[in-house]
Amino acid sequence: MAAAYNELLDATIQHLENLKSRGVRHVAVTSEVLKALQSPIEKPRANAPVSNPRAPISAPLEKTVAPKIISTAIPSATSEPSAIGNRQSAITAPSVIRHSSSEKAAAIAALRERALACVKCPNLAASRKNVVFGVGNVDAQVMFVGEAPGADEDEKGEPFVGAAGQLLTKIIQATGLSRADVYIANILKCRPDTPGETSGNRKPTAAEMATCIPYLHEQIDLIQPRVIVALGATAVEGLLGKTVGITKLRGNWQEYRGTPLMPTYHPAYLLRNQAMSEKRRVWEDMLAVMGKLEMPISEKQQNYFLKA
Repeated sequence: MAAAYNELLDATIQHLENLKSRGVRHVAVTSEVLKALQSPIEKPRANAPVSNPRAPISAPLEKTVAPKIISTAIPSATSEPSAIGNRQSAITAPSVIRHSSSEKAAAIAALRERALACVKCPNLAASRKNVVFGVGNVDAQVMFVGEAPGADEDEKGEPFVGAAGQLLTKIIQATGLSRADVYIANILKCRPDTPGETSGNRKPTAAEMATCIPYLHEQIDLIQPRVIVALGATAVEGLLGKTVGITKLRGNWQEYRGTPLMPTYHPAYLLRNQAMSEKRRVWEDMLAVMGKLEMPISEKQQNYFLKA
C-alpha cells in the first residue's frame, strides 16, 4: 500500500506542478469528488483487485454535476492519504485551457529540462547519448507521434532525423506544411538499449512506455493539437492502449482524450515496402488529416500515388 500511495502522491504532485507552471491556479472538481476527499480511504479487502497505479490522473467531469474549484496548491509529501483521494478522478484540468505561445514555450522548456534529467529507466539512461524530447511548433495544429528514437536520433537528440525521418519530412511537405509547422515526438524519449548489438532497434517494453508516457501526455496537453497522427502500432498502443494490428486500425479515426487521432503506417514500413499501393494508403490517411484540418487539397495532391 505504501508503495502504491507514494506513486499516487508523486503523480498527483507532478500533475499539479505542471498545471501551476502553465499558469493554472485552480482546477475544476465535481462535488462528488469533494465528498470523496472528505471520506477516509477504505482498506482493500483480502484478494480484492488493486487499482492500476499508472491509471491516468485526469478524468472527464460528469456533465450532470456542476464542478467546483479548488486551488492548485501543491500538497506536501507528508500529507495524509485521505487528503489525496482517488487518483483517477480527484484532479482534472478544465476541459479547455488556452495559453499564449510564450506560455506554452516556457512550459515546454520546463518539461524538457525534466525529461533531460530523467533516469527512471536506468538501463536506458546508461546507454543513451541524448534524450530525444521532441521538436516543432508549440502552436502546431497537427502532432506526429512515433515509437522511439533510433541511432541517428539518439546521436542528434532530435526525433525522426534518420532515413525514416527524412521520408516523414517529405510526407509533411507533400501536405503543404513543413517540419517547422508541426510537432514531432515519440512514445519513448530514450533509444531502447540493445545490449551486445552495435546496430538495430527494438520495440519499447510495456514498462518503459508506461514510465515515459507521462512526458508525452504533458506535451500534448500543452500543445493542444487539433489532430494527432500515430505512426505505427507502438504509437497507437502507447497513446490508446490498443494492441490491434496497425493494418486494421490505419485509416480509421480514433480519439485521444477528445482529440481526433489518425493511425497510419510508420515511415520505416514504407522504406521496407515501397509498393505504390502502400504509399497510397498512407497518403489517403494524410488526405483525411488535411480534410479534418480544413486544409486545401489540390487535384495533384488528390492523385498522388495513383496508377496512371
